[in-house]
Amino acid sequence: MCKTIGYALLAVALSAALVAPQRLAAAPVPEAERIPVDLRRTTLVVRDIERSLPLYRNGLGLKVIYDQLIGGGPQPDGSTRPPTVRLVLLRANDDFIGVLGLMQRLNLEQAPPPPEFRRAGPGGLILVFNIQDLEQRFARIEATPFVTVAEQPRRIDYPAAGGGSIPVLFSAVWDADGNFIELNRLLGTPAGR
Repeated sequence: MCKTIGYALLAVALSAALVAPQRLAAAPVPEAERIPVDLRRTTLVVRDIERSLPLYRNGLGLKVIYDQLIGGGPQPDGSTRPPTVRLVLLRANDDFIGVLGLMQRLNLEQAPPPPEFRRAGPGGLILVFNIQDLEQRFARIEATPFVTVAEQPRRIDYPAAGGGSIPVLFSAVWDADGNFIELNRLLGTPAGR
């Protein structure tokens, strides 16, 4: 009897492990498939870094790895030119690839137009973040100043290349500048694996 119960518990544990969502980690492709190019960073030009940072730093938890004023300095006539740009770099789990830059031009002659909160069209961009704790983190993201929610988390099944589907917990927000940001949690095997 105890042996039967033990086998039943083992079977239940193995079944749960097989259907439980896998913790996916970024990894380089095999050496034979590598090319001499890496996508190093995506930089968003923002209206006001102080309005942009809360989503990326506080809501998503990215770490600031660089925050500098650029372009200023002494002039040949002895005067000092003020900086022209502030650049902040943030990272998630890799400090070489996948870094997000926020750049603010400091000396604009005109104020930029207000952001538009609409889905990205031609020439636009969509940032996609994979968030393992999306169900817990979304409330914090939603409460972050200057964030506009486009879609609450919901399951979407994308078609897989070899048939079947790729289940994803999908949600989306706009940042302070109207950039469309997908916040997803993969529930199955991602494309390409």
